[in-house]
Amino acid sequence: MPYNAADLRKGLKVEVDGQPYLITEFSFYKPGKGAAIYNCRIKHMVTGGTQTKAYRSNDTIDKPELEEKNVTYSYAKDDQFIFTDENFEEVSVPTAILGDKQYFLQDNVECMVLFHRGQPIDITLPNFVIKTILETEPGARGNTATNVLKPAKIEGGYEIAVPLFCVQGEKIKIDTRTGTFVERVLK
Repeated sequence: MPYNAADLRKGLKVEVDGQPYLITEFSFYKPGKGAAIYNCRIKHMVTGGTQTKAYRSNDTIDKPELEEKNVTYSYAKDDQFIFTDENFEEVSVPTAILGDKQYFLQDNVECMVLFHRGQPIDITLPNFVIKTILETEPGARGNTATNVLKPAKIEGGYEIAVPLFCVQGEKIKIDTRTGTFVERVLK
C-alpha cells in the first residue's frame, strides 16, 4: 500500500522511479488556496545523490521493496565480501556498497544487510570495533596541547587519527559509523 503525501517525514524510505530514496529534509507549505505542498529533499540509498521533490496533498508515493537480513561476515573474494545468513546461504556484497566499512570487518562479526528487490544496497556494522594499531609515529615529547592527533594505520589498512599517547601494537576502539577513534582498549 503506497504512502499518502501526509505520511511523509524525515527518515522515511520511499521509492521514486523504481529507486530507493531516504527523505533527509521535509517541509510543509499551505498556500492561500489550492492543495498543500510537501517539499522533500531525498537521498538515493545506493548512489548517495540528492534531489528535491514536491508533492501535493493528494499524491501517492511508492514504498520501496526493502528487506533486512542478519548475516555473519565470512571472507573476501576478489571485489566481493561474502556473508552467511541464518540458513547458511551465502550473501555476496560488492566492495562499492561497503565503502570504508570494509576496513572494520572482522571474522564472524554480525551485520545487517539491507536489500532492495533482492540486491544488497547497504550494510550496518556493529557501532564499535576493536582494532590493533599496526604503525604510527611516536608522539613528540612535550607536545601536550589538547586534542593533538597523529595518523595511525590499523589492521585492515585503514588510516585513522589517534591521540599522541597511542602507540604501535595497542588496541583501540573505533566508531564504525564515523570511522573515528573512540578510546584506547586496555586489557
